[in-house]
Amino acid sequence: MSLDGTYDDNNPFALILAGKIPSVKLYEDAHTLAFLDIQPQSKGHSLVISKWSRARNILEIEDEALAEVMATVKTVATATRKALAPDGIHVAQFNGAPAGQTVFHLHVHIVPRWAGGPIGFGAHGQGQFADAAELAALADEIRAQF
Repeated sequence: MSLDGTYDDNNPFALILAGKIPSVKLYEDAHTLAFLDIQPQSKGHSLVISKWSRARNILEIEDEALAEVMATVKTVATATRKALAPDGIHVAQFNGAPAGQTVFHLHVHIVPRWAGGPIGFGAHGQGQFADAAELAALADEIRAQF
């Protein structure tokens, strides 16, 4: 997909918001949702999305929705740091397939990083799926920090 196009109401994140597919929620408010990535780049990898914006990328998102998303990114990153004590936190946002975007609903990645570990960002299509029970336990650890 290019940077231009039509929002797909059947993208995975729209389906999560509609309650049609499950997610392991970390944080939710009136405007945003944060949940664990099912193909994590590291332990605690989460995603933050707007609940109301139909933006596919940062070029389309309303300023208000972007501010809400980024405020939640800070909240979740802070809780993740308290829960997991990473050495760093990688915050990433991709725009268009050539840039690595695979789901075309604007989202921000929060990826805890530890010294000596990988620092790149692998393609999700090639990644391993996380164990559901491990994700649930991890979510409890992070949620306890809010």
